[in-house]
Amino acid sequence: MLICEILKTKAPGVIAVAPEMTIVEVLRLFRDSNIGFVVVNRSPGEYLGTLSERDCCNAVAEYGAAAPTMAVADIMNRRVATCSTRDGLPLVMAIMTKRRTRHVLVLDGRAVVGVVSIGDVVKHRLDESLRNEQALHDYIAGTGYH
Repeated sequence: MLICEILKTKAPGVIAVAPEMTIVEVLRLFRDSNIGFVVVNRSPGEYLGTLSERDCCNAVAEYGAAAPTMAVADIMNRRVATCSTRDGLPLVMAIMTKRRTRHVLVLDGRAVVGVVSIGDVVKHRLDESLRNEQALHDYIAGTGYH
């Protein structure tokens, strides 16, 4: 399965924040939007970095009480894992494993067009597995033919 197919099943757009936002502002956005990852940018389609819940936790562990008022730019991940809309799911899984990340930015050229999360990967692999299981069941039972 290609990444562009996965993006078709997701809500359009990418949630992004400005680099000058504070960590506590982003954490409130995470809570209110039920998310755990954002792109950091100044204009749509670009990326300066990313920020995850884990990045925020690491900032609290390192900077203590000062962390909530720090700017996103001070702790964002600048080594962003990316893929193309034309890449396959196994490649993205390999990127996630190698980079030990749960999110990969999807680029169309240089523009950010989406995010694939580990949850997206699991959902699509599960759906594929269930389809294969049903096909095998139908084959064994001699049903499902047209």
